[in-house]
Amino acid sequence: MQRLDGGAAVPASLRGGIVALGNFDGFHAGHQAVVGRAVERARAEGRPAIVATFDPHPRRYFQPGLPPLRLTSLDQRERLFAEAGADAMLVFTFDAVLAGLSAQAFAAERLVGMLGVGGVVTGTDFTFGKARGGDVATLKALGEAHGFSAETVAPVGDGQAVVSSSRVRDALREGRPREATALMTRPFAVEGVVEHGAKLGRQLGYPTANLSMGGYLRPAYGIYAVTGRLADGRVLKGAANLGIRPTIEGEPVELLEPYFFDFAGDLYGQTIEVALIEYLRGEEKFESLDALKVQMAADCDRARTVLG
Repeated sequence: MQRLDGGAAVPASLRGGIVALGNFDGFHAGHQAVVGRAVERARAEGRPAIVATFDPHPRRYFQPGLPPLRLTSLDQRERLFAEAGADAMLVFTFDAVLAGLSAQAFAAERLVGMLGVGGVVTGTDFTFGKARGGDVATLKALGEAHGFSAETVAPVGDGQAVVSSSRVRDALREGRPREATALMTRPFAVEGVVEHGAKLGRQLGYPTANLSMGGYLRPAYGIYAVTGRLADGRVLKGAANLGIRPTIEGEPVELLEPYFFDFAGDLYGQTIEVALIEYLRGEEKFESLDALKVQMAADCDRARTVLG
């Protein structure tokens, strides 16, 4: 799996590929269908399969004041695309230059000039170019003019509505991680480097691995049953607080703080990934640390039950 720069010519071995084109943040079931079709076509035609994504999210570029909304980091997307069978991930940096390209210029310069694309696969709602000037019909016409095919994949539904990143975000913000899991076909997970904290959890008998939320979407604050994937591949079960710890005096610090059951070890400085499995309760302010400790024990018992 190679990671490619969308602003530079790709290696000769990857030119002429079938490209799945979209943002693919969250890589939910609908995204998976688009990428799956691109991989299928690439294998049938003896071409490389490439997934092209955008970073930062276009909404973040046009509305920099938006709250964090990312569902997957580039590293997470790269692993997911590789598992789906792609040969490379191509990252288009969404900046003023890219935002200013017309649909025609994007196709000619990026898809044809830099990629030598053999075919493009998108969702039916895909738009591109300055001011979203191009849609799937535009892309098909440009493909006919430049010698590449353009194919769309129908939306994927779950019996209630079309699967979308907006639905995933809403489910997480409203404390429904299992719904988000169903839409993405895997749990929402935060990846980061374990930081040093105040070590209060250790004093209470529940040492935590503190992660900054960074650019990730903020799910509902509260206590979650979680799993954690360590750098060595081990998967642990635990309970985590996501929020600002209102019982603790001082300046609020927003963290994801998993406590892993039956684990003893030093995780500081290591990159781990924590998946939110079930929402147990909202954040609360307790009258004392003793009361908090009693609730933490109950939370861990419930998390163990949820996680089996």
